Amino acid sequence: MSEIGIGLVGYKFMGRAHSNAWRQVAHFFDVDPAPRLRAICGRDEQATAQAAKQLGWEGYETDYHRLLARDDIQLVDVATPGNTHCEIGVAALEAGKHVLCEKPLANTLEEARRMVEAARKAGTVNMVDFNYRRAPAVQLAKQLIEEGRIGEIRHFRGTYLQDWIVDPEFPITWRLRRETAGSGALGDIAAHVIDLAMFLVGPIAELSATLKTFIKERPVETASTGGSGLQAARGAERGEVTVDDAAAFIAYFENGAMGTFEATRLAPGRRNRNSFEINGSLGSIVWDLERLNELEVFFADDPQGAQGFRTINVTEPVHPYAGAYWPAGHILGYEHTFVNTFKDLLDGVRENRSPAPTFEDGYKVQAVLDAVERSAQSRQWTKPEYELS
Repeated sequence: MSEIGIGLVGYKFMGRAHSNAWRQVAHFFDVDPAPRLRAICGRDEQATAQAAKQLGWEGYETDYHRLLARDDIQLVDVATPGNTHCEIGVAALEAGKHVLCEKPLANTLEEARRMVEAARKAGTVNMVDFNYRRAPAVQLAKQLIEEGRIGEIRHFRGTYLQDWIVDPEFPITWRLRRETAGSGALGDIAAHVIDLAMFLVGPIAELSATLKTFIKERPVETASTGGSGLQAARGAERGEVTVDDAAAFIAYFENGAMGTFEATRLAPGRRNRNSFEINGSLGSIVWDLERLNELEVFFADDPQGAQGFRTINVTEPVHPYAGAYWPAGHILGYEHTFVNTFKDLLDGVRENRSPAPTFEDGYKVQAVLDAVERSAQSRQWTKPEYELS
């Protein structure tokens, strides 16, 4: 079995999730090449060195340029805030590396376009980490749709609801600043719903959107508040929140289906509810991340008197990805969506192809995010600009 050297930029939340997946993927799937965790990269040397030790990396770098210059690293994983995706991603592609990039692809449509152009020029493998595509239940939903089990799709109803910033004294982190995050709930979590919608239903043709910031000022995060943003910083200096707290829009898909989308990080009690319902002419499909292993289905061709939603526990060996893990009924978790994603990425490296979602797929999601912002500003129906030069 051959090896591929991995370099990861970023060591916090996503860095931890990605590190775990890189460590685990060859333990569950027959991948070739197998990943070798060469180096993790971050600006804080002490924290990066600690992360390397804790997360299983052979070494570390404090400058991503040094990471890219290393001959023992062939694939660069970008798990940093959105304002650095374009800079690091383009540089990695120009250095001849395969690139995995966290979602959304970039902070702006122009940055996303530059990343696609660099990927086309490089000819290496590229992928965007919309990891929820790789939940076995979502993959089963895709199979049922492609088999025609729910007929002509008429409605997509998607929400992503969280509550982690519901406290007005929660400090401003990078996710609440436009210059680092690009947008708020829109890019952070609505991007996932948009990607799932386009994966399962198809391209979005036009939309009408609104954005809202409910808590316009928050305490400024400092070293004394812990840096992690997990504790409220009461009484601290306050700063302006420059991103949206909530996003909502209605849409038409190119195939004629209707869509409704909502994302907020101010929904008390909703810890991480990424969910969708798809209604077709012959049935319906429902999924909720908080019940990741379950897919609810309704088929109109079931015998009358026995019709109703059924819940499929998507852990059988015949289900997508599930057969690589545990016996039926032994559920998978959030972390396995990354393991499954990285398995497909390594298959793509072996076959010299970019697995979906590619940078071009990420660009299309970025085009919808851009259209949402333009529609919210103009208060008019708006079309995503999918065309690339």
